[in-house]
Amino acid sequence: MTAAPAPTAAKTPPASPRQPLGTLLRAHLACARMEFRAALTYRTAYLSSFVMMLLQIWLLTVVWKALYDGRAEVDGLGLTTMTAYATLTTLQYQLVSPWRSSPIDQRVREGKVAVDLLRPVGFPGQMLAGQIGWASAAVPVLLVALPFALLIGAGQAPASTAAGFAYPVALIGALLVNQLLGLLLGLVSFWTLEVSGALMAYRFVAQFFSGALVPLWFMPGPVRAAAEWLPFQATAYTPAAVYLGQVEGPGIVAALGVQLAWIAALGALSAFVWSRARRRVMSQGG
Repeated sequence: MTAAPAPTAAKTPPASPRQPLGTLLRAHLACARMEFRAALTYRTAYLSSFVMMLLQIWLLTVVWKALYDGRAEVDGLGLTTMTAYATLTTLQYQLVSPWRSSPIDQRVREGKVAVDLLRPVGFPGQMLAGQIGWASAAVPVLLVALPFALLIGAGQAPASTAAGFAYPVALIGALLVNQLLGLLLGLVSFWTLEVSGALMAYRFVAQFFSGALVPLWFMPGPVRAAAEWLPFQATAYTPAAVYLGQVEGPGIVAALGVQLAWIAALGALSAFVWSRARRRVMSQGG
C-alpha cells in the first residue's frame, strides 16, 4: 500500500498593492453601488420585509398600550415615549440590520471569492462596502413607509437640539457596528461554508440585546448589565435613547464614544480573523 501524498500548503493570496486614497474610495463606492442595485432587484423580499416592519410596529404599540393599562407613566416614562421608541427602533433597525447581512458565505460556496481576491481592493473592504450599499437600498422604501409607520405607531421630535445633531452620528455609528458584526459572521464561512443556522441565532440575540424590542431601561439588572457589555446595544438602543433624550449632555458623548470604541475593536478583530481566513484559500496551479 502506497502512502498518501502529503497535502500541499495553501498559498496565501498576495497582498493588494497600496492604492491612492481617491482610487480606493472610488473602488469602494463602486462595490457599494453594485450591491445597492442588486438589492433593488429583490423587490418581493424587500416589500415583504417592510410589511413585517409595519406589523412589528403595530404589535409593539399594542403590547405597550396593554402593559401601561391606562397609566400615564411607568418608571417616569410616558406611553407616548414608549410607542415612539418602538416605532423609531423598528424603523432604524430596518436600515441598520437588513435581511441579508453579508454575501461572503455565498461567494465562498460558489468560489467567487477567488475573483474577489484578484481585485486591487482588500477583500474585507469590498464586502463591507457592499454590505453598506445593500443596507442603503432600504432608504427609499423607508421614506415611503415612514408616514404609515407614524400612523400605526407614534413619533416625536428630537428631545433637544443636541439630540437632533447627535442622532445622525449615532445612527451612522450603529450602522458601522452592525455591518462589522455582519462581516465577522460572514468570515466564519471560510471555516464552515454555511452560516444560515448561526445567522438565525445571531439575529435573535442581536435584536433582543440591542434594545430593539425592549429598551434597556426596562430590562432586569443582570440582563441589562449583559446588554451594556455587548456591542448590540450600540446598534438600536443608543441612537433611540439619544433621540428621545434618555441620554443627555455628557451622556451623549459617552454613548458615541462607546460606539467608536466598538467600531475600533470590531475592525481590529475583523482584520485578525481575515488574516487567518485568507490562509484557507487554496491557490490552484503555480
